[in-house]
Amino acid sequence: MKLTKQLSLFDFTIIMVSLVIGMGIFRTPSNVAMAVGSPAVFYAAWIVGGFIALCGALTYAEIGSRMPVTGGYYKVIAFAYHPSIAFAINCIILVSNAASLAAVALVGGEYITGVLIPASQQQRWISNPENTLYIQHLQIGIAICAVIIFYGLNLMGLKMSARAQNILTVIKILMVIALISPLFFAGSSSANTVVTHVSTASPAFVEYLKSFGIGLVAVSFTYGGYQQTINFGEEVVQPKKTIPRGIFFGIIIIILLYFFINYAYVNVIGFERLKTAKNIAAIMASKVFGQNAEKILSVLLFLSVLAYVNITLMSNPRVMAAMSDDNILPPAFKKRNVKTEALTTSLTVFSILCVFIIFWAKEFDTILSFTIFLDCFGMAFSAGSIFIIRKKTSYLDDSGIYIMKLYPLLPLIFIAAYVFVGISILVTNTKISLVGLAVLAAFIIFYFVAEKLKEQKNMHQ
Repeated sequence: MKLTKQLSLFDFTIIMVSLVIGMGIFRTPSNVAMAVGSPAVFYAAWIVGGFIALCGALTYAEIGSRMPVTGGYYKVIAFAYHPSIAFAINCIILVSNAASLAAVALVGGEYITGVLIPASQQQRWISNPENTLYIQHLQIGIAICAVIIFYGLNLMGLKMSARAQNILTVIKILMVIALISPLFFAGSSSANTVVTHVSTASPAFVEYLKSFGIGLVAVSFTYGGYQQTINFGEEVVQPKKTIPRGIFFGIIIIILLYFFINYAYVNVIGFERLKTAKNIAAIMASKVFGQNAEKILSVLLFLSVLAYVNITLMSNPRVMAAMSDDNILPPAFKKRNVKTEALTTSLTVFSILCVFIIFWAKEFDTILSFTIFLDCFGMAFSAGSIFIIRKKTSYLDDSGIYIMKLYPLLPLIFIAAYVFVGISILVTNTKISLVGLAVLAAFIIFYFVAEKLKEQKNMHQ
């Protein structure tokens, strides 16, 4: 069926911002601070991460402008390489995205649990293992409820979910701006804490590089997501212009917000406390505005979770539909509701996968390295496709599409960065990395077995 072009530049920019700003920025700065050990390396990790994200965003802007199709993340890899590689990469990306959703939903569960059960009460309960298990189950239940709610909303169609996304993302952006505001109200004592805790030691360059790599893993998770914007290509108004503009505007908004909010974290909370803090946004609000503000902020943070859950459920079923178009997945995966145009089967399967990972992982930190390790494959292969797609679509060069400057330097920087991140995870978290490699190998084997069975079936017909 011919799809309606429903997404304007504003809608697409909001989608871009929503795909990146989940709950990571309200959680991963603690992981980065713990890994790097000093404020200087902490800021360097976020600045470098922002530059890498800009390189990637401009790369995907050109890819999306050259191939504005539904499920573009699958289509571009199949077009540039081979359907087997596209199948394997996109399957692990679907798992990775489901894991990202699970991680974000669990962090949301942490915040909203803090509203339902005060922190002082949680501290008393921790001594009892049964109570600790109850808190964990409550967080898991909240995360699953978020998935179920927005599964239902997405069944109502793209326009409905896009409207909800616009509202939730505007709330999210305003909340980030509100978290930056303590810089203008807080005293200077926290800033002094930063200075007094800067280490005077001078570790070897290799140790700096190792800690920087570990920190960059969490930064990459927080900046990731913008590559999924190319999944909406066929449903965007004037896609050749709208896609690159939306990606560019979105990444600039994200980089600015991330820089200022991390500066606020260090100056208001203090770098040493940031290393061990979990609910950092709520802590920061309470430092200036008191305990009631912390609860209000926790509710707003949960709305931020809902925004990320919604956009992830909007994006990933379109990849599954694209795989179905190429007969990689059964025809049911591209089936749309006649009235709402919702991808009912793909949406249902992806939602079930998200719920399963929430049960399996149970904690944010378990998911983080696994997600980013899988993402490294997808990022490197999809961004690398620009070298092939440029040659295959050279006839479009004078048609008004977006063509990035500083090519091929920008995509090469982006690819090299994700290779570095992947190696860092392999060195520091070998077990999780081996699980990721096993998942990738299993999907490649599955593809060729399925193709062989399909050939045998055709021979006997």
